[in-house]
Amino acid sequence: MGGRIGYSAATGLMVIVLSWFGVISLLLALVPVVAISPILLYIGMLIGAQAFQTTPSAHAPAIVLALTPHLAAWCKTLMDGALGVAGVSAAALGFDKLANVGVLYPGLQTLGGGAILTGLVLAAIGANVIDKKFVHAAAFALAGAVLTFFGFMHGEAVGIAVTPTVAVAYGIVAVFLYALSRYPALAPALTGPGEVMAATPAE
Repeated sequence: MGGRIGYSAATGLMVIVLSWFGVISLLLALVPVVAISPILLYIGMLIGAQAFQTTPSAHAPAIVLALTPHLAAWCKTLMDGALGVAGVSAAALGFDKLANVGVLYPGLQTLGGGAILTGLVLAAIGANVIDKKFVHAAAFALAGAVLTFFGFMHGEAVGIAVTPTVAVAYGIVAVFLYALSRYPALAPALTGPGEVMAATPAE
């Protein structure tokens, strides 16, 4: 639609101002949800389409990777709402019982925590790995480790050592990616910038 970074910045600033003065809450109270949902769906379709159309085709896996935390957060929200109506919670029901029917609630909770930042970091790591920019990918993984340690990613609230195991995992990934930058022969099969892996059609 022609919008660039200035448009996004102006939109974010306007949302902050409207939220600060309570205008958004007023609008949500006045306008029915059934009237807003189709508009949001249309905007989401445009944003999703532009994400694939305006980025290099080789970066498509990174876009999908960026969406996974949001899908996890959405699934968790739906489950919490359904369980809340029934008067129970996932913890009270038992994570083991949910796991027995294929619902990995703690995993969704961890993956979906801080979905916006998580998606950005995962996409940055994925795109840089695809481009063989392993130092940049390692830097983003290290940033992910710090953000995760303080709960900005993969956490329900900001704190110290919120999800330490995930933070350590990001640290290990950062070390591994930096090692690939020092020894590029370890990753000969990865595609370079502008190269697209050919998909094998299903038979």
